[in-house]
Amino acid sequence: MTTPDLAVREAAAASPTLEVLAERARSCTACPELVATRTHVVPGAVPEGVRLLVLGEAPGAQEDESGLPFVGKSGRLLDQLLGEVGVSRAQVGVLNTLKCRPPGNRPPTRLETRNCRGWTERQLALAAPQVVVALGLSATRWFLGPTSLAAVRGRLHEQGGYRVLPTYHPSAAIRFGPEGEPRRLLREDLALAAEVSS
Repeated sequence: MTTPDLAVREAAAASPTLEVLAERARSCTACPELVATRTHVVPGAVPEGVRLLVLGEAPGAQEDESGLPFVGKSGRLLDQLLGEVGVSRAQVGVLNTLKCRPPGNRPPTRLETRNCRGWTERQLALAAPQVVVALGLSATRWFLGPTSLAAVRGRLHEQGGYRVLPTYHPSAAIRFGPEGEPRRLLREDLALAAEVSS
């Protein structure tokens, strides 16, 4: 019997382009609770020839409503900080480890993350970015396994053929305010990612 995660991996592997993959992901039914509560699947946005990609945890309410990644408060701050380091959002791939919003913005379960992993792995393979910025602990652990952000943040890690730069999620920067350390460090890390991906 085919498990949901294996079915996703097979559908993703058979997707020759990011556009085909996004279309297949939009009809995914691997996680019944997410299917029942989502408005839209949010596959992400990856411009052709992208060199820098950011990976977050999961869509929020505004992303679920629009079907687009990082369009809420966190997305606006991300756009602002990218601009401050000389990068346009149009030049950056934007994905989440989960393509559907968990109810109430709860963290993704291990099963949901496993079920969705095939979509994201194939997106990364097709996009082939120079650098992936892992936004927050969930995205960092998606790449690096059990760890703390403090242990790995701010430096590049070679993992699975990618250069991964773990950093704070924009939502943490919002929580701590404009003068808080997460915002300053997130900006520093985006500057580093911009430099090494150029």
